[in-house]
Amino acid sequence: MGVSLLAAKFVSSIYDNNKVPSDNRSSVAVSGRSNVGKSTLINTITQGKKVAKVSSTPGKTQALNFFITDDKFYLVDLPGYGFAKVPLAVKKSWGKLVEGYLTGDPSLKGLVMLLDCRREIQPDDMTMMQWVINRDLPFVIVLTKTDKLSKSRLIQTVRKMKKNIFGDENAGNLIPFSARTNLGKNEVIQWIRKAVA
Repeated sequence: MGVSLLAAKFVSSIYDNNKVPSDNRSSVAVSGRSNVGKSTLINTITQGKKVAKVSSTPGKTQALNFFITDDKFYLVDLPGYGFAKVPLAVKKSWGKLVEGYLTGDPSLKGLVMLLDCRREIQPDDMTMMQWVINRDLPFVIVLTKTDKLSKSRLIQTVRKMKKNIFGDENAGNLIPFSARTNLGKNEVIQWIRKAVA
C-alpha cells in the first residue's frame, strides 16, 4: 500500500535570498543537474497535474521555486546546474542564489539531491554535496531514470554510487527512483515528511 502523495501548490519564484518566505515554515529543497528530472520527481510525488513545469530546455528553472506542501512546509525546486546553455553570468548568479539559500536559510531541514543513474558523479554534484555537508544538513541521494537500467545493472550502480559518495557500498541514504514505474516514490515522500517532522 502506498503512502499519501504530498499536497503541493506553487507559491512563488524567488530570485533574491532576502525575499525567501519568512513565515517560519520548514522547507526541503530539491537539487540536481539540468535535465536530471527534478520537475518530473516533484510532479510524481505530489497531487494534481504538473505542479512543476517540465521543460526540454536545460536550465529553464532560474529561481528558487517555492511550493506550499501539505499546508505545513515548503518544497523548494532549485535551479538546475551543469550543462545548461546559459550565459556564464547567469550561472554564477544561480550559484550565489543556491549557495546563499543552502547555507543561510535556517528553515531548510533537508535536501533531496537527484543524480542520473546513467551518469558519473560530476564536480558540480560534489560541490552541492559539500555545501550541504559543511552545514550538517540531512540529505538523500535519489537516483533518477532507473527504468533505463536492468535490475542487475541498477544493483551494481547503487553499490558504486554509495561507495563513491559515502565510502561504503552499504552506507548512506540513497533511493533508486523512476517516475515511469513509481520505484522509490513512497520512500522519497516518507524521507521528506520525516525531514520536516
